[in-house]
Amino acid sequence: MRKTHLDPYENTPRDAVVTANDYPHGLRFALHTHQRGQFAYAAKGVISVFTSEGNWVVPPQRAIWVPAGVPHEMLMSGPVTMLNTYIRDPAVARLGLPAHCQVFGVSDFLRHLLVRAIDIPALYAEEHRDGHLMALLLHEIAAMPTLSLNAPLPTEPRLAKACRNLLNLPSLEMSIDDMADQVAMSRRSFTRLFRQQTGISFVEWRQQACLLAAVVRLGNGEPITRVAMDLGYSSSSAFTTVFRKVLGETPSRYFSKALL
Repeated sequence: MRKTHLDPYENTPRDAVVTANDYPHGLRFALHTHQRGQFAYAAKGVISVFTSEGNWVVPPQRAIWVPAGVPHEMLMSGPVTMLNTYIRDPAVARLGLPAHCQVFGVSDFLRHLLVRAIDIPALYAEEHRDGHLMALLLHEIAAMPTLSLNAPLPTEPRLAKACRNLLNLPSLEMSIDDMADQVAMSRRSFTRLFRQQTGISFVEWRQQACLLAAVVRLGNGEPITRVAMDLGYSSSSAFTTVFRKVLGETPSRYFSKALL
């Protein structure tokens, strides 16, 4: 696999470096890795991340952690403004950041730290103000709450293919029996293997797949009612309940704040 280095800070002798970039809608970064862990904050727009283990969606004003060495693709639904914090392995271990991809909430305080850190030189003085600010930023990253905005992919080939098909056209109307028929399994065998391979039930996974698609579409300005109906929700209020459970606010309020 060819490695793609998106920023020239892999070897900077500091625990963390913060960069900011603007990307157009539809830009896709092909499969690549980083030598450092990447905490990618979507200041504006929506970021989709794909690995062999699953899909993640990062709404505006949220972030994703991608560990060092994990091959991943990124797709921008935007335009997107991304603030990246690249973190060295010793700091990752010290902070206890996860060994897998994870979407995180971002506090107002962390948001301000990230914006301030953009202007800090890559070779900042560690014992002076800039160094203390960067250390505080790292501790704040480690304190952020996790969000359930991913759909893990099974490794069994038939299940993986069926899940990818559903991610491409997500719908709550896809039943357990429909999926079991696709992979030529009994309902019982399918449900048992699916949970074994993904850690969640198919019903939970299907809801996650629909929520990921909804976040991308809402981030692109599509009406809530149309998105909810297309994905098979019984009503826009039923969809709003699911959205608020994961992201803490109604879709209309969340995305109106994201534009501020």
